Amino acid sequence: MLSKRIIPCLDVRDGRLTKGVKFAGNEDIGDPVATARRYYEEGADEIVFYDITASAEGRGIFLDVVEKVASEIFIPFSVGGGISSVAAMREVLLAGAEKVSVNSAAVLKPELISMGADAFGSQAIVIGMDVLAVPKSQNIPSGYEIVINGGRKKTGLDALSWALQCQRLGAGEICVNSIDADGTKNGYELVITSMIADAVNIPVIASGGCGKPEHIYDAFTKGHAQAAIVASIVHFGEYSIMDCKRYLDQLGVKARMTW
Repeated sequence: MLSKRIIPCLDVRDGRLTKGVKFAGNEDIGDPVATARRYYEEGADEIVFYDITASAEGRGIFLDVVEKVASEIFIPFSVGGGISSVAAMREVLLAGAEKVSVNSAAVLKPELISMGADAFGSQAIVIGMDVLAVPKSQNIPSGYEIVINGGRKKTGLDALSWALQCQRLGAGEICVNSIDADGTKNGYELVITSMIADAVNIPVIASGGCGKPEHIYDAFTKGHAQAAIVASIVHFGEYSIMDCKRYLDQLGVKARMTW
């Protein structure tokens, strides 16, 4: 059985680490480079870095920050935000990332997924999905809609249908981020996470809402995710990454233990 992964998320705005609730009210909470190094030393399995305003501002990612983070950590590193072409993917990978996360650009140009997979391999392509719970309808039968541009624009696209399309196009992983749960610390959105995890054959990452180790356990056992994003609980020192892993280990969930 593969070990479950715990992945700290660094949301970056203007080169600084930031955190908000439901994609709003973000506050500056420090230096992303120093924070990434600390999480690496504390036993993180991967690091994910999002330039959260790049897509909305129509610009590329801050490559200098990517390079600095990559020089400080020696675990898989995924980067997203404003990546809208194969050339931009190449820049990010050359800056030191192992994976690129595409979100808004993939919705607007789905062929970007297959182009990226052909160029760099499926293992390098992560699809970031920002999902919003909505009333079920003919167009959105799952009851979850894809939202782009940092949660600013609804698409009318059904989350489950989009996940299946992303897999067909060659994505290597899917990160399901609930806007409703983001930053609330009330737990992950397990319904859509499990719905997608049960429908696809590629790893699914649960994201949005983690407030305690029990929520990570739920993401793996009820949400059927292979990995879980953590942010607030580690950023604000409520739990360490190893606290979470020890909790999982006690309940029989396999996690990579560094000591």
